[in-house]
Amino acid sequence: MTYHAKSDFMRVMIERGYLADCTDYQALDTAFVKSVVPGYIGFDATAKSLHVGSLIQIMMLRWLQKCGGKPIVLMGGGTTKIGDPSFRNDERPLLTETQINENMAGIKRTFAPYIRFGNGPTDAVMINNAEWLDGLNYIGFLRDIGKHFSVNRMLSFESVKSRLDREQSLSFLEFNYMILQAYDFLELTRRYGCLLQMGGSDQWGNIVNGVDLTRRVIEHEVYGLTSPLLTTNDGKKMGKSQNGAVWLNGDLLSPYEFWQFWRNTTDADVGRFLKLYTDLPLDECNRLGALQNSEVNAAKIVLANAVTTLLHGNEAAATAEATAREVFEKGGIGDDLPTVVLSMNEVTDGLSIVQLFVRAGLAVSGKDAKRLIVEGGARVNDEIVLDTGLRYSTRELAEPLKLTAGRKRHALVVLG
Repeated sequence: MTYHAKSDFMRVMIERGYLADCTDYQALDTAFVKSVVPGYIGFDATAKSLHVGSLIQIMMLRWLQKCGGKPIVLMGGGTTKIGDPSFRNDERPLLTETQINENMAGIKRTFAPYIRFGNGPTDAVMINNAEWLDGLNYIGFLRDIGKHFSVNRMLSFESVKSRLDREQSLSFLEFNYMILQAYDFLELTRRYGCLLQMGGSDQWGNIVNGVDLTRRVIEHEVYGLTSPLLTTNDGKKMGKSQNGAVWLNGDLLSPYEFWQFWRNTTDADVGRFLKLYTDLPLDECNRLGALQNSEVNAAKIVLANAVTTLLHGNEAAATAEATAREVFEKGGIGDDLPTVVLSMNEVTDGLSIVQLFVRAGLAVSGKDAKRLIVEGGARVNDEIVLDTGLRYSTRELAEPLKLTAGRKRHALVVLG
């Protein structure tokens, strides 16, 4: 990226690695210099929490506010009823109105640590696109909005083209999603003066549609900006761990597990993740990212503490670090480890070591647990266990059991 930004926001986007593409770098940069720029990112309510894969977008909204812009968090109460088909192999399961509302309530809690909401010029607002989508008149919408969309062009977008090239079904319902997302941008501009839509690079086609539609319908210049789709250095998709999604809500993933996810970052990703997921100064991110060999572990702890502090607070980060130190350096139990509480009914006849590892979430199946044990990767109270036939009665479970899978994944099993 060779463009030299004049505004703080565009400079941050470029220098910290948030910027993949923009519809008009210079015009957007000038808009930020001249006035407060309202910008939005949409989040569909497909689960009760966002996960780490959405954190780059949340951080972009955070920086938008820190640089004098106005964040708009658009909740997809309307669009979730269809589901974004972008780069998916199949159609999303359709959710009920009740499920969508429950998911939105859970997601709303995620944003409070990152951005300030209120009524001021740069205070964030949260809006539900069901506000305008639920009451649409189908014929009127087709006549007023649909006429601006070329099916030939819609079929050329990579998110649609890749699905069709693989001969995987794309329903007419899903095909409409990009029109509705474009309409969101138009309505946000009309109602809230929104000038910018941001999103991951997989949203580029949808964002460009919104820019074009807004220009055509109300002759208003708006802009789109995308971030790179992130994978870890070893090719894994951000937001996924060995045990599944890395949720942002603490009731779905404990602060300790969240901290541990960042502590386990691969060496090559540390500098990049410090720039994207923390507020630390660039010079400090570069210094820490350049550390080599055993010294990089100190940088990983800084990363884990900084990211966890932003989401869960300083105390939760400090507790997670202390627990990790106790578990790894001193061989202790660690009171803050993820804990599975077993009922007396579950252990009436005892539980096998295989069942314990599955129940604790350290193995995805009995087969996975047996492989872990046979290969010497399973420990109970820091002792290697090789017998897949071991069983534990209520007597053995009277005291907490610390289970370990590999070197870095731990859990406590206690009898409730």
